[in-house]
Amino acid sequence: MSSSTLLKIKEIEDEMKKTQKNKATNFHLGLLKAKLAKLRQEVLDPRKSGGGAPGEGFDVSKTGDARVGLIGFPSVGKSTLLNVLTNTYSAVAAYEFTTLTCVPGVIRYKGAKIQLLDLPGIIEGARLGKGRGRQVIAVGRTCSLILIVLDALQPLTHKRIIEGELEGFGIRLNKKPPQIVMKRKEKGGISITTTVKLTNLDEETIRAICAEYRIRNADFNFHCDATADDLIDVIEGNRIYIPCIYVLNKIDQLTIEALDILSKTPHVCPISAHLQWNLDELLEMMWKYLNLLRIYTKPPGQVPDYTAPVIMSAENPTVEHFCNKIHKAIMPAFKYAIVWGKSVKHNPQRVGKDHELADEDIVQIVKNG
Repeated sequence: MSSSTLLKIKEIEDEMKKTQKNKATNFHLGLLKAKLAKLRQEVLDPRKSGGGAPGEGFDVSKTGDARVGLIGFPSVGKSTLLNVLTNTYSAVAAYEFTTLTCVPGVIRYKGAKIQLLDLPGIIEGARLGKGRGRQVIAVGRTCSLILIVLDALQPLTHKRIIEGELEGFGIRLNKKPPQIVMKRKEKGGISITTTVKLTNLDEETIRAICAEYRIRNADFNFHCDATADDLIDVIEGNRIYIPCIYVLNKIDQLTIEALDILSKTPHVCPISAHLQWNLDELLEMMWKYLNLLRIYTKPPGQVPDYTAPVIMSAENPTVEHFCNKIHKAIMPAFKYAIVWGKSVKHNPQRVGKDHELADEDIVQIVKNG
């Protein structure tokens, strides 16, 4: 990573801070954002600029049904939270950077095994390699859910800085991918079609951003009122969209009035890890944000097995996916399934492999022959 690249990044960030946001400056800001995204990508992956290997994450194998990462400044209580939720020991002390590597633990909740990772404290400039920030954030990109742990006495400052660090590393929190379809082609120039009115982008800015990325021939179809950031994210193509809960720790140090105000912030869960306050609500929020389903199996002629549900993602809840989660050999012999639960109109109901299951459905597989 060259110092000149970091200097260019700082110069562009400073210029963007000084530039007022209005329609007249949209074009200029869009170009600056494109230049900034390209420079940040050089820092994140030096191989693209001939600078060697990228900063790798900690070597922690993925286990369980989902992975959750604890990210926050030093000494905000991440290790204490890991200890009380998983009965795993992670060093706790009243000084910064107690945790120097990634400490994994497992939460067992509603039949699911959720891997929880206590990551070293993050600091401002982490995305540019300060501290062990790039390793921390690289692991964050592999998580199903991120818990940003905030000190209740200074939450907003820490929240803003950490969000900036994660954004700079291509992580988008509590967002969906922008509805922009980009299709490169060999000739024909830049073609732009929209199904909604664009209030943040004009054709000149879109073409200028494409030119910055040396995209001369492509079709763009906008299905949302996109911003320059959205367009850049689609062009870069390496963004990760992850749900996030802001865990407001040490609430025992707040007044009731202050806690009431902070608790109204979206995606916030107030807790005290040390006193073990409100951990049940945190676990329930984690389950909701992970979007998992519990599907119970029922062998023919027997009662359902409620002790070991098959844990599935609600994004792909079909009977076929359920069968493959159990064993790859089931589908070749699959005839139909019998389902009890919220996903069917009648209990029981015979369904095919494309039927979409719901949480706590009971499934019996019937095979050919």
